[in-house]
Amino acid sequence: MKHRLLGLHGAAMTMMAVILLAGCTRSAGGTVAAPVRSVQVAAVASATLDNTLRAVGLLTPKDEARLSFKVGGLIESIPVEEGQTVRAGQVLAVLKPAEINASLEQARQAAGKAQRDLERGRSLLADGVATQEQVQDLTTVFQVARAAQSSAEFNVAHARIVAAVGGAVLRKLAEANEVVQAGQTVVVLGGANRGWIVRVGLADRDVVRVRLGDAARIEFDAWPGQSFSGRVGNIASAADPATGTFTVEVQIDADARFVQGLVAKVALSAQNAAQAKVIPVQALLEANDKEAGVFVLDPATRVVRRINIQIGRMSAGSVEVLDGLALGEQVVTDGAAFLENGATVRVAAQ
Repeated sequence: MKHRLLGLHGAAMTMMAVILLAGCTRSAGGTVAAPVRSVQVAAVASATLDNTLRAVGLLTPKDEARLSFKVGGLIESIPVEEGQTVRAGQVLAVLKPAEINASLEQARQAAGKAQRDLERGRSLLADGVATQEQVQDLTTVFQVARAAQSSAEFNVAHARIVAAVGGAVLRKLAEANEVVQAGQTVVVLGGANRGWIVRVGLADRDVVRVRLGDAARIEFDAWPGQSFSGRVGNIASAADPATGTFTVEVQIDADARFVQGLVAKVALSAQNAAQAKVIPVQALLEANDKEAGVFVLDPATRVVRRINIQIGRMSAGSVEVLDGLALGEQVVTDGAAFLENGATVRVAAQ
């Protein structure tokens, strides 16, 4: 039994040696050399990338007004509903007048008393009883009271919200018998006089390529298979602090029966199209937003080295190289995942 166990142990050792020899080669000095892996490469080339910028935005009227009362108070009525079409001059909301009218009456009474006091002071001045300084003070009091009356009359006139232009009620943000503050939005009105726009948010590296007047193609799920033409009408000069993107307004040329809030897919034909250095996307290793790693081949020694490069746009399986590679350099596209920096490779025929 002992001899039988020794025989099995020797057979196992022999098999392990064969496996190790099969996976490794030895140099002249007897050291184990790493296996030479087969890879495919591609040269850094020059190409014209698709310069179209694509984004998603929301449809809204060009004229969008957030309407509110000049003063706070209790809402008496809002005789419109969301989606309703209104005409210019139509009343959209009204405050209960009791409190506002009371304020106006107080101002009128104060102005009347100040006027009577001033007239009495002038009479006394003529009789030599009052002084010129006293009359001047009464004049100031009267002018202040008249100004307060004018302010109260203005507030009464603006205790109702009236549509300045025809359009549609986009949002109704309050109801009757609610208390609202001065300046609080009650109704959002969209006017169709200046058409419809789509607002999209672009990153900084994209917005610098957009110019006023650039052509755009807009598509909506509501109209499958149909596209609308448009133009860039406005570009924000500062980023939105909440999103970090720059808002671009695309004016739609068509006059369709649009509805506010539709999701739009926008393709912008940005300017500044030029030749760019490109490599296949599959050559990238651990790419993030603007940086990626690649293996570069030295054709003379067949040794690869890993470097970091700056990348830009992607198009049709290629990625733009902004920095780190020169035209004609060869990068590994297939087999890079199994390589180490400084490895020797064999380039397979493609």
